[in-house]
Amino acid sequence: MTDFHPARHRMIPAQRWFEDFVVGERFVLPSRTQTSAVFAAFQTASGDTHPVHYDVEYCRSRGMPHLLAHGFQTLIHTAPGAGLFPFMVEESLVGFLEQSSRFLKPVYADDTIYPALEVIELVPGRTTGAVTLRSTVFNQRKELVLEGLQKFLIRRRPA
Repeated sequence: MTDFHPARHRMIPAQRWFEDFVVGERFVLPSRTQTSAVFAAFQTASGDTHPVHYDVEYCRSRGMPHLLAHGFQTLIHTAPGAGLFPFMVEESLVGFLEQSSRFLKPVYADDTIYPALEVIELVPGRTTGAVTLRSTVFNQRKELVLEGLQKFLIRRRPA
C-alpha cells in the first residue's frame, strides 16, 4: 500500500455534519451480558459498596433473583463511544450537552442488555445544530429497562 496516509485511516470513511443526520436514524450498540466481572468492575469504578450490587444472598433475602445492577451500570452501555457515532463526528462534534434517563425495570446479573441510540430531534443553528438521541436498553426478555435522551452539539457543514 503505497498511498497510505494516517488522515485516511478512519473507522468511517466520510465525516458527517449536522445536515447529514436524519430523524429516525438508529445507532445500535453492542449487546452485553452483565456478568459478575462487569458488576465487580462497576463497583470498583463507582465506589458504590451497597450489598444489593455485590452480595447475592442479601439480594435473595429481599426477593431478588440475583445481584441488582446499579442504574448507572446499565446507563454506561448507552455511551455513544461504544458504537460508531463518535467516529462519524470526529471533526464536527462540538460537545455533549445533556443526558437524562429513566430506569424502568431492574437489570440483574446474567441479564443481556441491548442498547441503541436513535435520532429524534434536529435543531439547526447558524453554525451548529443540536442532535438529540433517544437512548434505549432492552433485556433478553424484550423488556425496555432504560430510556433516556442524549443531546450533542454538532457543527454544520463548512461552506
